[in-house]
Amino acid sequence: MNSKILIVYEYQILFEILNEIKENLNFEVIKSNKNDFNNIKFDQKSNFLIISSKKHRKLDNCLVLDKGPIKLEKIIELININFLKNKFSDQSDLKIGKYKLDLNSRKIIFENKVLNLTERETNLIIFINQKKNVGIKELQKKVWDYSTDLETHTVETHIYRLRKKMKDTFDDEEFILYDNNGYSID
Repeated sequence: MNSKILIVYEYQILFEILNEIKENLNFEVIKSNKNDFNNIKFDQKSNFLIISSKKHRKLDNCLVLDKGPIKLEKIIELININFLKNKFSDQSDLKIGKYKLDLNSRKIIFENKVLNLTERETNLIIFINQKKNVGIKELQKKVWDYSTDLETHTVETHIYRLRKKMKDTFDDEEFILYDNNGYSID
């Protein structure tokens, strides 16, 4: 079974054309409409793309082909490009607690709120999230590439500013926690 699945949503003629040439495609083609769309079992390991002849408000990840006529080669090219974009986008998002961290744009997102991060803040969040309990000396060495012998308050200052930004944007005072074992993110 292909790991890429194209769902042709309420676009009968396109489905018929793609179904005829399915042996030559590098994705699986499924036909869908409003009634059976909710019954499709989405395997989380698969890469999905929905294609339609018109924009639908409730469909995410939808390629709309509303301008015609268009050559079949161009349609297949657009489909493959969108599969690549989806794969790239999926690989750039990290789940950090209840937040989504977009590595490409260096933004942390929760619900409708977005916070822009610096490169250092992004690296700090990723490192603390991966290691769990991290001490100041380890952060100095791994995130800042400073010597552990250096006396500096750089780490504490950055964490203080990041906590303040998280509180101001998301009203979250417990994003980065500290205890005797070091810094952690829930």
